[in-house]
Amino acid sequence: MIKSELVQAIAERNPHLYQRDVENIVNAILGEITDALARGDRVELRGFGAFSVKNRPPRTGRNPRTGAKVEVEEKWVPFFKTGKELRERLNDE
Repeated sequence: MIKSELVQAIAERNPHLYQRDVENIVNAILGEITDALARGDRVELRGFGAFSVKNRPPRTGRNPRTGAKVEVEEKWVPFFKTGKELRERLNDE
């Protein structure tokens, strides 16, 4: 599912809302999550999961074509851990 499909699905479930309003709400939510992660904060959505940021230290990697050593810089990457309810729903038999 892409963002436009998410907006469409929410708009269909809520016919009293205009699609442009739903799109603004979705953009606002995703923007707040992004801003919090950029500050280094953790975002927890109970029952769904938690977003956080992890540090990857600098390391020596290899170029897959040539096999030459390449220095990879330190970077911060987003990390998502599923919540218990989501995990149970995905693995429900």
